Amino acid sequence: MRLNHFTFALIVGFGLQGCSLIPEYIRPAAPVQDQWPQGPAYQTKGSTAQINGVPGWKQFFRDPAMSQLIETALINNRDLRQAALNVQAYRAQYRIQRSELFPSVDVNADSSRQRVPSDLSTTGKAGIESQYGLNVGITSYELDVFGRVRSLERSALENYLATEEAQRSVQIGLIADVATAYITWRTDQALLKVTQATLDSYGNSLSLIDASHLAGTASALDVRQARTLVDSARAQMFLYTRQVAQDANALQLLLGAQLPSSISTDAPLGRDVLADIPAGLPATLLQQRPDIRAAEHDLLAANANIGAARAAFFPSISLTATAGTTSAELDGLFKGGSGSWSFSPQINIPIFNGGRLRANLDYAEIQKDIGVAKYEKSIQTAFREVADGLAALGTYDGQLQAQRDLVRSSQEYYEMAKQRYDEGVDNYLTLLDAQRELFSARQQLLTDRLQQLDSQVQLYKALGGGWKENGVTTSQR
Repeated sequence: MRLNHFTFALIVGFGLQGCSLIPEYIRPAAPVQDQWPQGPAYQTKGSTAQINGVPGWKQFFRDPAMSQLIETALINNRDLRQAALNVQAYRAQYRIQRSELFPSVDVNADSSRQRVPSDLSTTGKAGIESQYGLNVGITSYELDVFGRVRSLERSALENYLATEEAQRSVQIGLIADVATAYITWRTDQALLKVTQATLDSYGNSLSLIDASHLAGTASALDVRQARTLVDSARAQMFLYTRQVAQDANALQLLLGAQLPSSISTDAPLGRDVLADIPAGLPATLLQQRPDIRAAEHDLLAANANIGAARAAFFPSISLTATAGTTSAELDGLFKGGSGSWSFSPQINIPIFNGGRLRANLDYAEIQKDIGVAKYEKSIQTAFREVADGLAALGTYDGQLQAQRDLVRSSQEYYEMAKQRYDEGVDNYLTLLDAQRELFSARQQLLTDRLQQLDSQVQLYKALGGGWKENGVTTSQR
């Protein structure tokens, strides 16, 4: 009967749990405007239909070699692997904290034998006393009457979810970094080819000028000017040779493995290496960015810690209880009348602690304010990154077309200058200037194309792309 009373007391104690002192969470308003910026730098054409998200990375990155490298990096990159392990570690910490919600039940078996001297024995004779016990018990289980343990469990859960979002951020960053490294590598290869071809052209011109100088139809100054072009092109050839090698090393580090031998770099990067980013994307799309979601989970964790700090002001109740059997003989453990139990509730009421509890609450509230600022700053940063990307998207087409026109004009200028020099109308200085301008224009066109592609990749990253496949979020809750 007494054991039934004890069980009833435990059930009543468990029923007292469930109160929460966590403040009501209200998502802070986004400290940015509802629409993307407008102006000459931004595209105004296109569909105005609201689109829920950007395409998955397999649809966005259309170059087969780039897709192959991204696949390799997602499997082998050590930063992404570390981020995944961090998620597992925080999941384990959450499970540890969650276990505090339930009592720990242990089975304990013990035995003791001791010799008792005659002057201490109740019978006045020396002897050996034995005791055997088998008990099932709960030790120092805290009844979560005011929600302190549940608040800590909620905080651990939010920290775990924030780490999951951080892993997604690492994945998005990795995809963008691999894409940027690949197009940089390919661009430097193209620049090296242009430089080598230009060096050959400069070398041929130098040979002709040398021959003309020997024949007395060209001056020593013409020879020196031609040689400056050759030396300049030689220096740039070594520069791009080094950059191509370093680009490959950087790409290999991102992959976490060797560059596949099947990667073809013969064909130039096409115009359709990246898919178009759809128009009409809403500003609310920023809420899907993993870094913003992680910042909000951190804010929710800080909010839960306030509940734990508040609960510390109230009494805490702990239970220690055992039930089992005890006997002086081993074979008497399960005989009638050997049952035993104990029930030891304990209550702790904070009275004076030198302001520690108040300081803990103040600290928790300050941490929440820091979390709000962090969350708002992440939104502002994301908005700026998207706005920059939209400005690049709206202007690079025009810039590239202007640069192509400059290359064509420089080519025509060079051909005319060469013809006039061959006919003896102009001196070599005009031809030298034309050669320099054509080489510079070709280099700048490749550089502008690289910057355009990189800006598209960064815009895709800023919009939170890279963790969806086939239009489905891979691990969205």
